Amino acid sequence: MAKLSLLLLLELLIFFTPSLSCPEYQKQALLNFKASLINSTTTTTSSSEGQRVLLFESWNSSSDCCNWERVNCSSSLGSRTVIALYLNDLVDQLPREHTVLTSNILTPLFHIGSLTHLNMSKNKIQGQLPSDGFANLTELIYLDLRSNDFFGSIPSQLFQLRYLQYLDMSSNNFHDIPKEIGNMTELRHLEFLDLSKNHLEGMFPQWLAEMEVAFIILSDNNLTSSLPPFLFNSINLNILSLSRNNFYGQLPSNIGNATSLMSLILNDNNFSGKIPDSITNLRFTILDLSNNKFSGNSLPDFSSNMLPQVIDLSSNELSGEISTNFSILTRVLSLGKNKFSGIMSTNLNNMRILECLDIHDNKISGELPDFICQISTLRILNLRNNSFQGSIHDCISNLTSLQILDLSSNHLVGKIPAKFGNFTGMIRTSNEPISDVPATLTPFSFQAKINDLIFNWKKSTQGLSWKNLMICSLLDLSMNQLSGEIPTTLGSLKALKVFNVSHNNLYGRIPASLGDLLNVESLDLSYNNLSSSIPKSLEKLQQLTILDVSNNKLAGRIPRGSQMDTMNDPNFFANNSGLCGMQIRVLCPEDFPPTKVPPKPPKVESKERWFSWEGVGIGYAISFIITVGVLYLAKYFVPATPPNYRRQQRRRRI
Repeated sequence: MAKLSLLLLLELLIFFTPSLSCPEYQKQALLNFKASLINSTTTTTSSSEGQRVLLFESWNSSSDCCNWERVNCSSSLGSRTVIALYLNDLVDQLPREHTVLTSNILTPLFHIGSLTHLNMSKNKIQGQLPSDGFANLTELIYLDLRSNDFFGSIPSQLFQLRYLQYLDMSSNNFHDIPKEIGNMTELRHLEFLDLSKNHLEGMFPQWLAEMEVAFIILSDNNLTSSLPPFLFNSINLNILSLSRNNFYGQLPSNIGNATSLMSLILNDNNFSGKIPDSITNLRFTILDLSNNKFSGNSLPDFSSNMLPQVIDLSSNELSGEISTNFSILTRVLSLGKNKFSGIMSTNLNNMRILECLDIHDNKISGELPDFICQISTLRILNLRNNSFQGSIHDCISNLTSLQILDLSSNHLVGKIPAKFGNFTGMIRTSNEPISDVPATLTPFSFQAKINDLIFNWKKSTQGLSWKNLMICSLLDLSMNQLSGEIPTTLGSLKALKVFNVSHNNLYGRIPASLGDLLNVESLDLSYNNLSSSIPKSLEKLQQLTILDVSNNKLAGRIPRGSQMDTMNDPNFFANNSGLCGMQIRVLCPEDFPPTKVPPKPPKVESKERWFSWEGVGIGYAISFIITVGVLYLAKYFVPATPPNYRRQQRRRRI
């Protein structure tokens, strides 16, 4: 009973006791930070003043700083101190044009020694990181300084913070890690280290290899050297991302000892040699070894790994047949740009949830395997630039989820299946991106970057990011020996961005249904035997930026209107039998002015010609009469005198 009374008394005491506030010196430190932040903006407009005031509206001297926004305090009964500051993304809420934050803005915060969590990310703070200040933050557990403009060396004092577990300094301009850190590090509890996207140089830190850090992310730097074998003796290593550096040499043979390693991302380096067989001991979700110099004519057997989501071995020097067994749970398998040969192995038949199969730029031969038609989850099938032969099976149309189908640069013959018009993934774009790699079950989030897909897009080789896959659809059958007509059913693929059937033996008319591809940006029908005219329906294609119909047998007027008026590169219409139009500056026959046909003589002219002949007769008669009249008057028309007339006259005179 006495214990119960004491408990009730304690509860009443806590209830009626005024809330403890944060220490005055900590409040003053935060107010000084606020003043420094506001003074960093030189703009004087009233709206900008309002932005600054609103951002720290709760930060005033008359209130408890534990109640301020972005501030967390301890809940101890004895006292309340500031333990967490979430001061990220401040620049986005301040007038950007005149906001310049320097590293000195951190100085007031170094007086709050009770801090355990400090987030200053995405503020574009400029300058060198103060070296002495962090020595005061001895309780710090979480420090996030990513996405700023810090430069110079990483302060060695950071590595003396014995309780630090999370350190993210990515996306800055740091140049080096002090070498003395290896002798003075106190980071016994560090679990997460992200120094990616800086300008760090030198070798892989030896001291880091000897620590039990779970997340090591050093990608996008200028680091070099081979990897120390004892790095993989760690039983805690969970994610190792060293992509886009200059690391070289063979992978240590003991790589399989890091049994907790779930994401191994080493792409875009200079690693070489054979991929160690022990790598199959890892229960990884992501294995990215692309863009290196790995070689060998056989691959490790990955079938025992039941966790992989992504396996990317593209852009290496791997050879031989693809006879490896892969896990049935693999979603992305990328083996492009190697030296694989032979036929496609039926070992891929078991991968029933595969979403991306990319084997482009190899030497795979034989016919397209039927088992591909059974992988109904496929959204990307890229077999470009191999040596596949035979016809395209109708059953590929069963892959209704396909958004990207690239069979270009092979030796395929026969017709384009009319059932290709059934690709649902090309009729409407999906609202879901390709399956994201599930987050590892750890206290920290990690976003893996998977290499872009490389495709022929708008007459050039370009990368297509995974994030943009949801708005992309591509059908490329170019550089084969396909024949027959272009199926009219392809007009139903309204989500297509790129449609390419160039360099084949297609003939007949261009289907008017292609005018229904309302999202198409690039339409390439060049180097075929297409005839007749370009359908007027193409005028409806508002997104079109490239139309290539060169080297066919087309004739007639090129359609006009909207985007068609911008298709004014003569090369895209060259070598046809009779195209004309404003796009190629060739007048069509109906555009010429009427030719001057000699006019028919008017009736007046015909009368003149008739009158001239009639005039001859009439004139002759009139002339005769006048002549006779004149002669008569001149007495030339008097009757002639008889011969004896003059004799008779003489006789009369006598």
